[in-house]
Amino acid sequence: MPTVGVKRDFLFKALGRTYTDEEFDELCFEFGLELDEITTEREIISKEQGDSKASDASDVILYKIDVPANRYDLLCLEGLVRGLQVFKNKLEAPRYRRLSPDSGEPQRLIITKETAAVRPHAVAAVLKNITFTQERYNSFIELQEKLHQNICRSRSLVAIGTHDLDTISGPFTYTAKAPGDICFRPLNQTKEYTAAQLMSLYKTDSHLRHYLPIIEDKPVYPVIYDSNGVVLSMPPIINGDHSKISLKTKNVFIECTATDLTKAKIVLDMIVTMFSEYCAQPFTVEQAEVVYPDGKTCIYPELAYRKEKLSGEFINKKVGIRESTERIAQLLTRMCLLSQPTGVGDEIEVEIPPTRPDVIHACDIMEDAAIAYGFNNITRTTPRTYTVANQFPLNKLTELLRQDLAAAGFTEALNFALCSQEDIADKLGKKISESQAIHISNPKTAEFQVARTTLLPGLLKTIAANRKMPLPLKLFEISDVVLKDESKDSTFFPGRCAEIFVRGTSVGRLGVLHPDVIGRFELTMPCSALEMDLEPFL
Repeated sequence: MPTVGVKRDFLFKALGRTYTDEEFDELCFEFGLELDEITTEREIISKEQGDSKASDASDVILYKIDVPANRYDLLCLEGLVRGLQVFKNKLEAPRYRRLSPDSGEPQRLIITKETAAVRPHAVAAVLKNITFTQERYNSFIELQEKLHQNICRSRSLVAIGTHDLDTISGPFTYTAKAPGDICFRPLNQTKEYTAAQLMSLYKTDSHLRHYLPIIEDKPVYPVIYDSNGVVLSMPPIINGDHSKISLKTKNVFIECTATDLTKAKIVLDMIVTMFSEYCAQPFTVEQAEVVYPDGKTCIYPELAYRKEKLSGEFINKKVGIRESTERIAQLLTRMCLLSQPTGVGDEIEVEIPPTRPDVIHACDIMEDAAIAYGFNNITRTTPRTYTVANQFPLNKLTELLRQDLAAAGFTEALNFALCSQEDIADKLGKKISESQAIHISNPKTAEFQVARTTLLPGLLKTIAANRKMPLPLKLFEISDVVLKDESKDSTFFPGRCAEIFVRGTSVGRLGVLHPDVIGRFELTMPCSALEMDLEPFL
């Protein structure tokens, strides 16, 4: 779950009252959140970097609040306060509106066909006449970081760029060029760099280096220009310094480039809905026009409201309560889901705002009704279906075997289910083509290329890593393997192995391992092994 850090005093000021730590913890629980930690900046730095680094840090109390991973509207102070105020019936959920510019055409973002090779989608919007304070500015930046790490999947799906609109001139062009053809002064730098130079520069940057692999192997890099050729950003790496926002910024141009258009729309909606309250016309957003390579034009942000209908009986039955449709509608309205009975039976019409992309199904609406009702207020009842818990037979058998083998002096080993191709093939005297092993499509390391087809490599590697221990080494492992081939096993020494059958079915092998196999694992002493499939014994 994402954790949102907010300053306690600012939070209480925004909520309009002061809470004790216990009272606020209870409020979080009622709203479906968790107050994870109460700390200070000094304590955080002291834990991470030592007391010497924390000497000048602030002692302002911070609340660390865990929020559900799909509640993007709660990732900043603004959304958190708005949600809690509506929940406590102190505020009505705002209505978000998309407006045309007061004069002239809307800002236009033109996408060229070259972007198809790297990041084909983009959306845009404008926050008009916004007023920043230091706290608002900090929250604006932090929300972008939270979204980047959450729904944006570390910028791989969506990258956010925010710019001072008064320093640039539209229409804007989103294109892709060779790294050597892109040159600009990146954010907080004093000179210009080519895109290729920037990739080298940021390889040692603790923050930006994590995003370089997204595009570094691409033949072209994405870039956004204004009508004067000024670079706004090179997504998903860095913005240009020319258009950076500050406390004095009044008009913010927001662009999101993406490989996933749906995610980009959600991210754009989230940013503008959270911070449009600071605009001269609160909760309004100026629209922008995006032109695609095929000539299609789209207007963003969508800020789409949609309506769903469900029955009060459905919610009562699923939650385990007995409430009227009017009462259920009130509960849902407290969760920013404006609801009202339709008058047709017990039907309820629920309006899902653009801040709640997590509401996909009727079950999501039911869950919000349960949160608003209060899980602690649901009457305890005896389940109508009686069941008797029982251990899974395979687990019961393996637990008994573990106890007996441990009692016999063997030590249990727990190895990885993935291994290298060499472990299950070359080292065991087999060919990888004959093993028909399950291969990992994108292995992160050579040690995890395939799913193991036998437990032997892991045990032998464990022995090899403990060669200095006194002999004999007696190990066992009971775990899953992936088997696709029952060909003759060349792992064991000819004439000194046996196949085990149960009711006519082969369940395993035992014997002396072949000297070549032992040598490939850098062992010098003879080894015997037994491997069995336990499921036939159930």
